[in-house]
Amino acid sequence: MYEQADIGLAGEDLACTFLREKGYDILHRNWRFKRAEIDLIARKNNTIIFVEVKTRTSSNFGPPEAFLSEAQSLRVWDAADAYLQETQNLVGQHRFDLIAIEYEAKNRYRIKHFEDIFV
Repeated sequence: MYEQADIGLAGEDLACTFLREKGYDILHRNWRFKRAEIDLIARKNNTIIFVEVKTRTSSNFGPPEAFLSEAQSLRVWDAADAYLQETQNLVGQHRFDLIAIEYEAKNRYRIKHFEDIFV
């Protein structure tokens, strides 16, 4: 199994591969604004997608997708707004997705992709 510090990075790597296989272009990883970080920023067609990746090695305390707090959601919103302003990418659509990854063993995992989570 992965070391604790590597779990998040390994999950982001898996999420990038997963999204690329579904036709997404990865624009940025770990984009920061103040205290917020957007794990992945991707594009598919004319849509910019801000992706939060939650990775866990156990579901003993709940599924990975249950670990997105309201405070974190608000920081991601602020960071996404700053990104859109900074890149002047105000034309087109954008959305927020969540990718939840749960490891069963080092090379065995489940990925769930939740699209448009802040509707």
